[in-house]
Amino acid sequence: MRTQRIALAVFLAPALIPLLMAAQTSQEPVRDAIRGGDHIHLPSPPAADAVPVVDTYFGTKITDNYRWLEDAKSAETRDFLDKQIAYTDRYLKQARVRPEFAENLDALVHVTSWTTPIQRGDSYFFTKRLSGEEQASIFIGHGWTASNAPKSSTKTAKQTNADLGKDIRLIDPASLSRDPNTSVSLLEVSQDGNLIIYGVRQGGADEEEVHFFNVKTRKSMEESLPAERYNSVDFAPDLSGVYYARFTHKGSLVYFHKFGTRLSSDALLFGREFRGEPLAEMDLISAKVTDDGHYLVVTISRGVPAKRVDIVYRDLKKPGSPFDLLIWGTDSRFAPLYANGDWYVRTDYKAPNGRILRAIPGGVAPDAWETIVPEGTDVLDSANIVGNKLFIHRLKDVKSETTIYTLQGKAVGSIQYDGIGDASGLSGSTKDRYGFYSFQSFIRPPTIYRYDTATGKQEIFAQPKTPFDSSEYELKQVFYKSKDGTRIPMFVAGKKGLKTDGSERLLMTGYGGFNLSETPDWNPLWAAWMAQGGWFALPNLRGGGEYGEAWHEQGMFAKKQNVFDDFYAAAEYLIANHYTSAAHFAISGRSNGGLLMGAAMTQRPDLFGAIWCGYPLLDMLRYQSFELGRLWTAEYGSAENEKDFPYIRKYSPYQNVKPGTAYPAIMFFTGDSDTRVDPLHARKMAALMQSSSTGGRPVLLHYSLKSGHSAGVSAAQLIDDYADQLAFLWTETGPR
Repeated sequence: MRTQRIALAVFLAPALIPLLMAAQTSQEPVRDAIRGGDHIHLPSPPAADAVPVVDTYFGTKITDNYRWLEDAKSAETRDFLDKQIAYTDRYLKQARVRPEFAENLDALVHVTSWTTPIQRGDSYFFTKRLSGEEQASIFIGHGWTASNAPKSSTKTAKQTNADLGKDIRLIDPASLSRDPNTSVSLLEVSQDGNLIIYGVRQGGADEEEVHFFNVKTRKSMEESLPAERYNSVDFAPDLSGVYYARFTHKGSLVYFHKFGTRLSSDALLFGREFRGEPLAEMDLISAKVTDDGHYLVVTISRGVPAKRVDIVYRDLKKPGSPFDLLIWGTDSRFAPLYANGDWYVRTDYKAPNGRILRAIPGGVAPDAWETIVPEGTDVLDSANIVGNKLFIHRLKDVKSETTIYTLQGKAVGSIQYDGIGDASGLSGSTKDRYGFYSFQSFIRPPTIYRYDTATGKQEIFAQPKTPFDSSEYELKQVFYKSKDGTRIPMFVAGKKGLKTDGSERLLMTGYGGFNLSETPDWNPLWAAWMAQGGWFALPNLRGGGEYGEAWHEQGMFAKKQNVFDDFYAAAEYLIANHYTSAAHFAISGRSNGGLLMGAAMTQRPDLFGAIWCGYPLLDMLRYQSFELGRLWTAEYGSAENEKDFPYIRKYSPYQNVKPGTAYPAIMFFTGDSDTRVDPLHARKMAALMQSSSTGGRPVLLHYSLKSGHSAGVSAAQLIDDYADQLAFLWTETGPR
């Protein structure tokens, strides 16, 4: 998730294990679909057998006709998928706009791109994917020079750049596997710059292997950590080994692995219980070493998103010493910051918009801690200490602002940004003079800057040469009222001069959950849609973090309907102001945003012409029983609880499909490699919607055998997936 994450006796009906017949392709007559100039010949979708399974929730009987599709490995499910893949391919081969989207996306995606670097001395470590390559490699660059500097459109940034001509490729995923969907990520660099921790991921799975690389010898070390979900991996100060936190469904555990020893002998340092309190699956644990190597800091986040965060630490200069308390047992969130022997925290304790406190270790209550940066009217999104200064990143109506403070809390400046956009927090080590940040927007590809904390000077580190002329596009922010009168912000972007007479296509996306703020980020997907001539919109729905914890809470548990109502109100605003009309209105969302799409198609099918529903949560009565679902009960609740069942049942998309309804065109999108949100949701919903919709619009299941929830697929795979998505949405929102 742009994101993250009781007794089964409530299921009173006995389990049914039906013998399923293979799904048969319908022999109904071929229908013609004319959309946006495309003449698509498509038969009725493959038939899927309805095999009723009845569960009873607190006296309410619920029938599930497609429970058998939860078994991903069964012969019946694989046969169903084979037919669905062929059916979707048949559609896409007739979408005449697809080659044009694919060509534009290839130009937007296949550009040289960088990640924000990690500086160690005069060396810079980062990942870079060269134009034409399928995956990014890990590079090292040396020194800083004004040569090769790209021209900047930002008035505040001087035209200088790292000498990219001296970049040296250290780790190339193509040398690790012939599978182009094998990717690498830079996880950590030792303080002396001699060792690297990097991850290797297959496709879009969450799990990754962890490897270690010697920069001097230019070789990977022989040992590694197996493919798992790792919350953190960090070097011991003496480089004798690594601390790692690994997630399991029984709980997260922190280990120390000494180089040259067997993994089975790794020492368990933290987990299972602390201070007599058991730690379990809902308690996500990470462990990081402070920049000076003095302490191992363990953070325990209770649930996804966490309502309570505990922090303990161990003095690494005293081997075998116990963990001491920084904060424990307070129902608020705390993020640790450490510099020069002092502890600081970013917290929403008695401050929903966030503030910075100087912490007193040893179990002292936070009421006794000194306020360094007080709560303001704008939400405090992130905080970092670089160059012994505090860089506070806030969202002012979802637009980035960064203020600089001394460690005593005196404001001493700010970082200026050029127009509406999203800036990352400044990254760097506590005592480093330089830090790095990126700035981007829907109509501006990301540029990475180096910031001098001593002088305030900004220089460009990396800027992609993307074939997208930002000057031809406009990005603005509007505000509208939701169903209950709440004022909601929304970004709207498109080509300058685009008509507002209701005739243009418009693509809107949304999320609204897990305290995640949806900021105006660059995405080749949205850029390609706008380049084709469509409007793009993003409303900032409740449930996110755009206005602090109070905003988040308005979209949780029984208030989840607010998220959906905010989304519908955004659509009604855009239609009323003639950006588009319902027939030309496309919507798209993934993960928790896929749940939003499911609610939109079942609650307001009249508002939209086409819906792309990616990696979605849809059967909300059963989500908690699969993959990481149990973690998300901290956001949604669980139908296993009597108090939660009524409101979840009311909006759960899978239980609210009404046979005989004229639903919009729908594409469900998922894949076998999604190990976060189980693909069963899309499989079941596609079968149910195909059998229920009577509007004559296509209902497709786009199912990949490689793609998954996380990043990591090849550039070619990404282009294909994006082209399929946009071709479907553009075709289905054309003239009708």
